Amino acid sequence: MSSFNRRTILLLPLALAACGFTPAYAPGGAATALLGTVRADDPTDKNGFDLVERLEERLGRPEDHRYNLSYTIATEAVGVGITTENEITRFNLKGVIEYTLSDRATGERLSAGRVQNFTAYSATGSTVAGLAAEEDAAFRLMRILADQIVARLIATAPSLP
Repeated sequence: MSSFNRRTILLLPLALAACGFTPAYAPGGAATALLGTVRADDPTDKNGFDLVERLEERLGRPEDHRYNLSYTIATEAVGVGITTENEITRFNLKGVIEYTLSDRATGERLSAGRVQNFTAYSATGSTVAGLAAEEDAAFRLMRILADQIVARLIATAPSLP
């Protein structure tokens, strides 16, 4: 016998509203203050370009530039799959980004943090296939890390000026 009750699902929105939950992107929601107002530092490499591209997809291109987002990217490929001949067949690409959100007008630091994650790729096959797999893993990693940064910025958005 199941303890699942459909009425519970119907009452869930009422419970969330009662605890003060509001959608982040709803009109007047916390995340709307970030849309089109965050300008990330100019990228200096492919990883930076992929990161800024994803940040702009999520937060919009900066039109009313109120906040500066500076970041530092560090990545490291670690071999995890090793054959009996001591050849690496699989890599984990670990990435860490330290970021700081500051007010454009005053330069005051409003939020800062560190996000980290990893992706993996195979090193088997041709050299071209291995390079393509590594590039794809780096692209996916930057998107994951950008999404983590946006989630944290949205969480701190209610306290922004």
